[in-house]
Amino acid sequence: MAEDLHSGSAPRPRAREIGVAPGVLPPGAVNAITDVGGVAVGHVTLFEGEAVRTGVTAIRPHGGNLFQDKTPAGFAAGNGFGKFAGSTQIVELGEIETPITLTNTLSVAEGVAGTVEWTLAQPGNERVVSVNAVVGETNDGYLNDIRRRHVTKQHVLDAIAACAAGPVAEGCVGAGTGTQAFGWKGGIGSSSRVLPGRLGGWTVGVLVQTNYGGILSVVGAPVGQALGRHYLRDQLEVGRDGSVMIVIATDAPLSDRNLCRLARRGFLGIARTGSPMANGSGDYALAFSTADSVRRTPERRRRASMVEELPNDAVSPLFQAVSEATEEAVYNAMLQAVTTTGQAAHRLEAISPADVERIVRQHGLNRL
Repeated sequence: MAEDLHSGSAPRPRAREIGVAPGVLPPGAVNAITDVGGVAVGHVTLFEGEAVRTGVTAIRPHGGNLFQDKTPAGFAAGNGFGKFAGSTQIVELGEIETPITLTNTLSVAEGVAGTVEWTLAQPGNERVVSVNAVVGETNDGYLNDIRRRHVTKQHVLDAIAACAAGPVAEGCVGAGTGTQAFGWKGGIGSSSRVLPGRLGGWTVGVLVQTNYGGILSVVGAPVGQALGRHYLRDQLEVGRDGSVMIVIATDAPLSDRNLCRLARRGFLGIARTGSPMANGSGDYALAFSTADSVRRTPERRRRASMVEELPNDAVSPLFQAVSEATEEAVYNAMLQAVTTTGQAAHRLEAISPADVERIVRQHGLNRL
């Protein structure tokens, strides 16, 4: 096997290390979803033998009891060819009450089981009899022996337990272990943006699970065309369809209605990378707010109370932030991924950072 998760090869760059910096807003301290205070991410990576290339990624919106102190949330589907457990209750009630779990298509049931078990076990939830587990997926069946359903409930519990703040592992980790993007190896990617103080100083963080196709564009440079690997070139099948999960966090005090609007803007970043959101692609976005003022505590749920939230006229800068962060998160997922072989000797090459940097420079789009 060539370069893989256990090869010990030199670290690969993130987008900004090769001059790829989408947009005009600055990133947060670690340029990841965890720049939003309280948000934590954990992975369990299953890379075993010649055919197991899958895993679980978990996101905790805050460190408390998520079921008791629910976070307002919004959900959006760009193209609905996929599974996103818990989405209908998010649409109906505008809130989430569990960690967010990402895995592969045939392991959504295990994602639900693990997330429910974790929630029921939290102190204070002894009388809970209904849990809306939030689980998204993409299909990693090209590299992973997906029909064997290697992900277990315990893997989900372990991913939630591994959640931590700080830098987020990217590329071939967790739910991105077996995924692809534009015909190259994809994976998990993350990025963030911070608004200037006069616009509130809010942070928007994004995590993506990339497994979709199209014609790769990097900050406007036609990388897919230049490298001859793209949808519709000689009816090339690789990278045509697929899916993407976008998880968006912000500390801005948004209503669930405006979080739906924020979620929809995540697809602008996906479009900028070159995706047409094809028929066979499951493209989903979930946005939540960690702000204390909008958190749905037991006391607030028992009686009506005034909630301080941003007005509509103040949310446009957040829309800019989420589109920029989503775009960069995709580039980070691809640049951090490594060449991987899997079941039936299938192989996905990692995109060359040197090629990306060269093409971006040729088009005068290198900004750092």
